[in-house]
Amino acid sequence: MKKDIHPQYHEITVTMTDGTKFQTRSTWGKPGDTLQLDVDPKSHPAWTGATHRLLDTAGQISKFNKRFSNFGSKAEEQ
Repeated sequence: MKKDIHPQYHEITVTMTDGTKFQTRSTWGKPGDTLQLDVDPKSHPAWTGATHRLLDTAGQISKFNKRFSNFGSKAEEQ
């Protein structure tokens, strides 16, 4: 192995979304730094099996439903 080309491998603290902490070794940051996670296996729907919630921002879903509420009604009348 070549000398002085590999990143420094040191201990850091990882803080999960629920506040729990654990020590691990990483090349991220500096020795003793804390990595705060925004998403982790305890909270991400891919691991928890939670269903995606559909948010109606600015009434976009309502606008869509209103615009296309009569879609296909002309064919039904004939």
